[in-house]
Amino acid sequence: MFLNLNVGILGHVDSGKTTLAKALSAIASTAAFDKHPQSQERGITLDLGFSAAQFELPEHLKGLVGYDRLQFTFVDCPGHASLIRTIIGGAQIIDMMLLVIDAEKGIQPQTAECLIIGELTCRKMIVVLNKLDTLADAERRAKRLEKLTKGIRETLSKMAFDETPIVAISALSGENIQTLTETMLRRAFLPTRNADLPLMFAVDHCFAIKGQGTVCTGTVLQGTVSVGDKVEIPKLKLERKVRSIQMFRQSYTTIRQGDRAGICITQFDPKSLERGIVCAADYAHYVYAAILKITPLRYYKRPIRSKAKFHITCGYETVLATILLFSTDGKEPFSYDRQYEFLEELTDDAIANRTVFALLEFEKPILATPDALIIGSKLDSDIQHNTDCRIAFHGHLRLTMREPNYVDSVLPGLQVFKQKCKTGTIQRIVNEQELIVAGLFKKAGSNRQVFLGLTVTLSSGDRGVIEDTFGTGGKVKLRFHQPITAEVLERLNPKTSAKREDLLAELKFKKFLFERAGKEKKIVQ
Repeated sequence: MFLNLNVGILGHVDSGKTTLAKALSAIASTAAFDKHPQSQERGITLDLGFSAAQFELPEHLKGLVGYDRLQFTFVDCPGHASLIRTIIGGAQIIDMMLLVIDAEKGIQPQTAECLIIGELTCRKMIVVLNKLDTLADAERRAKRLEKLTKGIRETLSKMAFDETPIVAISALSGENIQTLTETMLRRAFLPTRNADLPLMFAVDHCFAIKGQGTVCTGTVLQGTVSVGDKVEIPKLKLERKVRSIQMFRQSYTTIRQGDRAGICITQFDPKSLERGIVCAADYAHYVYAAILKITPLRYYKRPIRSKAKFHITCGYETVLATILLFSTDGKEPFSYDRQYEFLEELTDDAIANRTVFALLEFEKPILATPDALIIGSKLDSDIQHNTDCRIAFHGHLRLTMREPNYVDSVLPGLQVFKQKCKTGTIQRIVNEQELIVAGLFKKAGSNRQVFLGLTVTLSSGDRGVIEDTFGTGGKVKLRFHQPITAEVLERLNPKTSAKREDLLAELKFKKFLFERAGKEKKIVQ
């Protein structure tokens, strides 16, 4: 049995990724090396390409039970800025990353974005400085590589990757390809695999074979699948039987998490899927909204605000969603039993020592699985003139809303509030424990009844309770548990004090954003 490692090849457009994939590979899939006619016409990678190379197990992996050889499956990702959705999707199936950098041009905008995507999806990386053949002069080459390596080391020191080798090569001439291969073999490892989880198979290509069925090629993200098993295609709401399995033209009866394979299943129209998920029955569902604990990326320089739209990527799907931010003290997981404070904007001060969640409301339903990785981006920015990072935040799904009417059935249970403050003035004294306050509410149309029983604080520090409404002009009566001090009463007396207007009444309360239709508004302090 092969130990399969999925190796993503990422980098800026025209850095030589596909040439490198060719140089490293011994086995090509039908989707390898830019075989798509549009890729050949434009001269760039437009979709994910897959190829492989097989080796004896390196010494440090010998003795692993069940494995006798090592296979690297290369995932050649596009580099063009407009194809970031495909890059993010491809990065989520990799175990190790080759970051390809043009040795002449250095780190470019999509190099930086690939670093960020890699940091979110894997920790194992090798930096490949390609196109040594363009640096013919030995002295110039040495100086250029020294400067570039120093800059890369400085960048990586601020990131979460494991120790990262840097290998300089020429994929075109083959220079140092053997060195890169040896480095990969030394860095090979046994990824965490869990065969007990429900099957999730990420499909990247589909085609029909007459008389046999439809072949879905992809990667097992978790679980196992065997010939004869029934699987679900949630996008099409179909269940089908697995008829055969192949990995790079060799037949297998079972594949497991991490394996790159083609599974032939009972016939369906391959054009109806193309890319998506095949999984265990009832495991993946379309969701209309979701809640996740959100982590902003420090490289994203634009504001992240509530009610803004972001491109949300989950697996191979990317859709627009409106976000609403809310936070709480401490590190507790999300619960409907807790109250959360609405956040207008995600700032350093707003998230200090707090846990921030986001409600995502998708413009169209998105296929999701439990605990799925979510990446939020602003992909509508001008990529020709703006080289800033477009990846804004990430997180894992904590709660999903599968009902089309979730606004009425689910959201009213979400206790998100805005902190409000109203200020009024003292109109007159009723007695030493009662005051009439004006200005807290509008003269007409305000529902003062829902505020009865709430505490109002005078600027003198005295605290009273709204006992009742007063008249029709938006006034209320305050009652104080303790008699108001003589000093305050003196200030309130219009005959003896000119400072009456300086004494204000302040009402602070929480206004909840989500209420059930027809139910009285909930106002608390």
